[in-house]
Amino acid sequence: MQHQMNAFPLPLTADFPSIIAQSKMNQNLITANTQFGFKLLQTLMQEEEQQNIFISPTSIAYALAMAYNGANGETQQEIATALGLQAMSLAEINSAFQLWQENLANIDPKVQLDLANSLWLREGFSFLPQFLENNESFYNAQIETLDFTNPDSPRIINGWVKENTGGKIEEIVDNLHPDDVLFLINAIYFQGSWTQEFNQELTVEKPFYLADGGTKQLPMMSQEGYFSYYENEQFQAVSLPYGAGRLSMYIFLPREDSNLATFLGELTAENWEQWLAEFTQQKGSVTIPRFQLEYDITLNSVLQSLGLERMFDSEKADFSNMTPNPVYVNQIKHKTFVEVNEEGTEAAAVTSIGIRAMSALPTEESFHIIVDRPFFFAIRDHQTGTVLFMGSLIEPKE
Repeated sequence: MQHQMNAFPLPLTADFPSIIAQSKMNQNLITANTQFGFKLLQTLMQEEEQQNIFISPTSIAYALAMAYNGANGETQQEIATALGLQAMSLAEINSAFQLWQENLANIDPKVQLDLANSLWLREGFSFLPQFLENNESFYNAQIETLDFTNPDSPRIINGWVKENTGGKIEEIVDNLHPDDVLFLINAIYFQGSWTQEFNQELTVEKPFYLADGGTKQLPMMSQEGYFSYYENEQFQAVSLPYGAGRLSMYIFLPREDSNLATFLGELTAENWEQWLAEFTQQKGSVTIPRFQLEYDITLNSVLQSLGLERMFDSEKADFSNMTPNPVYVNQIKHKTFVEVNEEGTEAAAVTSIGIRAMSALPTEESFHIIVDRPFFFAIRDHQTGTVLFMGSLIEPKE
């Protein structure tokens, strides 16, 4: 089920100071989410060295925000701190996430971006009305009650996931444990056509140089033209726009005498914004691999290393704003998919939190960027600054 997200019209009697404050609040949320995403990616790179990684920090943030509405005490504080939202009240966080979702709606005729949320409740288990109401009102969450003892229940949940990821992610729940009481799920689906498509006749097999010193023959797509481009002593970077240009894929290619790990070590929200401000329209040529990537990870350990500890602890977790019964987070699963080809990009992500009961001007200077070794890439919305997806490609696969 795809949710239509229409921005609310601005009333003629709007309180403009409050609108400005809300806009600033929303920007703070997006900046915090970008920082959270970079920290998460860097931690994953350390844990999964020499592995392809592709995550949606936006999807993970939405799932955690829905759980945040049920958290209390130190558990709630840990989630807020990890997401960088400790300076905002619950009401401000919910309003900012709602505005964020509205701002991502109806982006571009040549870009499809669907963001959907759902809560799957165990039949007969008690949940507080305010928790459910907040998730339904602010996150447009579909709320369903299921008989978790029914063998068909995982199929029903996974059917929702498949429908809301364009069929690219078919399963997030493999089975239901007798103590499972709730699944909070976010799904994001993106499909965008390049503003300037790559000519398939120019795609040729070329070597991609792997981090371990080996090589792999890959179909490399090429085009020439004017692109938003930036380079320094550490890397080359290019922005490839989709549709009317509101969204782009950013590719950062470390210099040959550097590497991806060094680049990621410097990838902070502050540097990110500084680098983006340096991009200018330049004439040049771009060569990138055609690739497809699927990524699947349980986020428990990496989130614990980022300070989210209590929510996973059956004795310390406090979700008393969710249910009068003692519960904890058993598992946070994240799955993604991306395919980059001559026409454009298709990407999807799903995040599931399982709750368990206890028991500038053009220049003629020409550049050349040949992305033939490990690189970082991200899909970003220019208007809101949202980083929808990010990843590091170590070894492309067709």
